[in-house]
Amino acid sequence: MKVVIATVDQLYFDGEATSVTAPGSDGELTVFGHHMPFITTLKQGVVTVRSESVEGGKQMFKVESGVLEVSNNSATIIL
Repeated sequence: MKVVIATVDQLYFDGEATSVTAPGSDGELTVFGHHMPFITTLKQGVVTVRSESVEGGKQMFKVESGVLEVSNNSATIIL
């Protein structure tokens, strides 16, 4: 699935991933490819992107808050 993690002025991740784990407002959640569409807010925590193209197989990002949108085999996180 395509994953984008960004703020208004900075791109943190833009690429293919096998999964994304994020601190949703109602608890931690993991999204895989072709997941059902949804939107949720994020709370303070760590977003983990698992991808074969990243050294070590995963990349982690500390977040204070944000929004996660999942649709059309993609996940977009706006911080």
